[in-house]
Amino acid sequence: MAYKEQALEEEELYDEEESFFQDVDLLQEHGINVADIKKLKTSGICTIRGLQMTTKKKLGIIKGLSEAKVDKIKEAVSKINCNIFLTALEASQKRKLVFRISTGSEELNKLMGGGIESMAITEVFGEFRTGKTQLSHTLCVTCQLPGANGYSGGKAMFIDTENTLYLFFRFYNLSI
Repeated sequence: MAYKEQALEEEELYDEEESFFQDVDLLQEHGINVADIKKLKTSGICTIRGLQMTTKKKLGIIKGLSEAKVDKIKEAVSKINCNIFLTALEASQKRKLVFRISTGSEELNKLMGGGIESMAITEVFGEFRTGKTQLSHTLCVTCQLPGANGYSGGKAMFIDTENTLYLFFRFYNLSI
């Protein structure tokens, strides 16, 4: 039963994250014309959240956006439900959904407080040949394994920017 409740909470969190990346095209439904939306996108403002975080002064610099248009855009953004701030209770409820993924090493898990935290970005850096890629490969496997509390496993994507995985397959005569 606890697993179903957690799944519902995760679904609500997904909906909130989805609203985080609302496209500026939504402004069209609130009376902003397509040409002004195109100007926003051209200047690098592509999401409602990005628009919320941009000051009126910076919007006024965009060629073709008058002060009146900027005010109208900001008013339209305020009508779109996309809160920036969370109450302490909401933040606490989101933290309850966080779980940890094993690194494959008990000692490293201890150092990291139980493993790699979900819903977070973890940066790994170090000298050449210290095991960063090995750790990445291990996490790609361990995050897909079923875990405690009915966790059925997740999905992983490994983006190889240095062609190390290709060299591995080439060395062992495997096809991709």
